Amino acid sequence: MLKRWQNYAIGTVVASTLVLSGCSSDSGSNDEAGASASAPSSAANAVKPSGFPIVEQPIKLKFFTRIAPTNGPFKDMPVFQEYEKMSNVQVEFTEAPTDGFQEKKNLLFASNELPDALYRSQLTQLEAIRYGAAGQLIPLEGLIEQYAPNLTALMEQYPEIRSGITTPEGHIYAIPGIVTLDSARTDKKWINQAWLKKLNLKMPETTDELYDVLVAFRDQDPNGNGQKDELPLTARTPVAGQGLPIVNMMSGSFGLDLQMGYNINIADDKVEIWMGNERNKEMLMYLNKLYQEKLLDPEMFSQKEADYLAKQASGNTGMFFDQTNNVFLEIQDQYTGMSPVKGPHGDQLQSQGAPIARDFGAFAITSVNKYPEVTMRWIDYFYSDEGSTLLRFGREGENYELRDGIPYYTDAFMETGNQPKITPYAGGGAPHLISEKVASLINPPQVQEAQDKLTPYMPEVRYAAPMFDEETAQKVNILRNDLDKYYEEQSTKFIAGALSFDKWDEFQATLKKLKIDELQQIYQEAYDKMAK
Repeated sequence: MLKRWQNYAIGTVVASTLVLSGCSSDSGSNDEAGASASAPSSAANAVKPSGFPIVEQPIKLKFFTRIAPTNGPFKDMPVFQEYEKMSNVQVEFTEAPTDGFQEKKNLLFASNELPDALYRSQLTQLEAIRYGAAGQLIPLEGLIEQYAPNLTALMEQYPEIRSGITTPEGHIYAIPGIVTLDSARTDKKWINQAWLKKLNLKMPETTDELYDVLVAFRDQDPNGNGQKDELPLTARTPVAGQGLPIVNMMSGSFGLDLQMGYNINIADDKVEIWMGNERNKEMLMYLNKLYQEKLLDPEMFSQKEADYLAKQASGNTGMFFDQTNNVFLEIQDQYTGMSPVKGPHGDQLQSQGAPIARDFGAFAITSVNKYPEVTMRWIDYFYSDEGSTLLRFGREGENYELRDGIPYYTDAFMETGNQPKITPYAGGGAPHLISEKVASLINPPQVQEAQDKLTPYMPEVRYAAPMFDEETAQKVNILRNDLDKYYEEQSTKFIAGALSFDKWDEFQATLKKLKIDELQQIYQEAYDKMAK
């Protein structure tokens, strides 16, 4: 069975699904968009097949992008300043903050006021199919073959990348961020080891022991200021349609996996969407207990991303989840990574994890773009170690130095604290290659050690989120939008105590009314086809 799944065994892409506004197709049909992307043009004739500049005469492109709280303006980032000189391509970025980004992205497509490309765009599979079918995104497979040698080489080395981004019709409407480094595909479980040591507590190994540790963090004044102001546990705020982060981080302790890009367990070739099962109830009851006893951050469902990051850096938080230690570097000795805790039935699974194609819809080209060939060559550079180094580290000498061929920020630049401001990778989702050669900052020994605590508990096989045909994708979109919205709203209420678990039967019945069984059958059929 494992061999049959070799090309599909990639990390979870938890594809968000939203009610997508009706999209105008004024920009032309999908076939027309594909034809224009491959037809000769004056721009295409000027594109160099390799080397720089990409074009002899300067051109301008407009990109829509997400900007994280830690970033500086994109126009001030060394990568884009230097790359403009190298490529002769000037990119004007329209930046939208992480909070509210999805709504602004939806509005672009609904109004048909499109940029030339979407960068760091967080397009879901369903969005890519929908907007591709509407002719607003162009198919990229021909452009990749002709103008993206770096991306092509990666897809040949890791065939699961191509299978995870190609529709049943053979189209690629969006390209991902590609991560060949294991530790860049998981959020670590960081715990305050200084507090453990001060309170003479051992590392928690079960959900019961974790509860006891969090109680001690709350009650025994581990920060030593004589006040009860410690925050035992926090997590990121949910984004509509993208699941509850605290659920994703704790589900493995209750035997709940995140396969096929969804809340899915697979056992004996049977697909189960577990949102209504008893293990999920046990998990939500456990989280409710933490919340009611003020062990779980009361602001978790409302805080902004910047608030969450500030709590990491404060040193006054007992436990949180994040990919690396960038945010709390100044107090890094205070924290250490931990293994998933064992749940009441003996489950100890690291269910959260991303694929090699970690950020599915990181980059896409729209039908208004007059220079698709140039744009593809422009983005392909960042799928090389050289391009990724420029993107992540900036200017050699000024921002970084090479040690044994590996880029490291200089000590002087590290002291400025400006590392997140000079690169779009800070905050995640940038379309580029993350390999061991460019991971000195995000994969220092502390992060490697934290990853080592997770690796033994990761599933042997991570089944990819399926790419559906347009009709099925639209059906899945409708079903998942209703189910996800209901599940996230009700789960939040269960955790916060606004909804009694006496209502669990009603909760299950509503999931049935929202056709969870029909959605499960669609995923079962997709699994069966992929497993042949």
